Amino acid sequence: MAYTDRVKQILSYYPSESPGVLTNLARLLNHGTLAGTGKLVILPVDQGFEHGPARSFQPNPAGYDPDYHPQLAIDSGCNAYAAPLGFIEAVAGKLHGEIPLILKLNNSDTLAKIDQPMSAITGSVRDAVRLGCVAIGYTIYPGSGARNEQYQDLRELILEAKDAGLPTVLWAYPRGALSKDGETAVDVVAYAAQISAQLGAQVIKVKPPKDFIEQAEAKKVFEKYAIPTRTMADRVRHVVQSAFNGKRIVIFSGGEAKETPALLEEITGIRDGGGFGSIMGRNAFQRPRADAISLLKDVMTIFKS
Repeated sequence: MAYTDRVKQILSYYPSESPGVLTNLARLLNHGTLAGTGKLVILPVDQGFEHGPARSFQPNPAGYDPDYHPQLAIDSGCNAYAAPLGFIEAVAGKLHGEIPLILKLNNSDTLAKIDQPMSAITGSVRDAVRLGCVAIGYTIYPGSGARNEQYQDLRELILEAKDAGLPTVLWAYPRGALSKDGETAVDVVAYAAQISAQLGAQVIKVKPPKDFIEQAEAKKVFEKYAIPTRTMADRVRHVVQSAFNGKRIVIFSGGEAKETPALLEEITGIRDGGGFGSIMGRNAFQRPRADAISLLKDVMTIFKS
């Protein structure tokens, strides 16, 4: 399809990128129900690795099958499907480009209890190219004592991905030296978005921010300049502003499973705050298939409106 003015505008935000990276960004933006709108809804399924199979898939046992998830993404009109190496290898040869694929290059499990979160590198840029992916994915944990090692590993991966013409989708989940509420505090999520943009990610994934400020020094600034934080739209607007004044694609996770009305209200706030879309896993694939498709279509309708 012809590029819309909005897609051209977003691509213009990345003037130093190669034609390969820009082409793959355009593939993400020009696929599915939201093609051409500048919005994204991505189905991520890394939860089996991150949280364990029963917690992830038993609510909808069809999800144990790796073929189930990309077909759900296709049938619901998602822009892309993201997963670790094993799930992507199980399906890439069958899909023939029906859905853009994002290979998640690092993962961790919940079996070890650690104070400083750190994910292992479980895939490579070479794997992503071999499997026909349009992007790589990677998780950082700002606030973790291991964050510098993560940033350094990411620098090398982003450089290698750029050489291969692949953009990077960066999961930025603050953890470690933070309170539980602080992990999703508006100042912390905005800081994570800024870090992600500075590290060179083309697409940034963060959690929806709460009306809470973790850092004492940041609180002084929020109060001095009366930065609005009362509504989800207010908070999302600040997070997007923190990612180069909206010149980086910022999408928001669906988080833990929640009831449909609450989820759609959250999505509406993300849209109204200028968020670029949603990357929704458990809230989609843990529902029965028909319900999941209906939900994802409703989410896309909100972003499209």
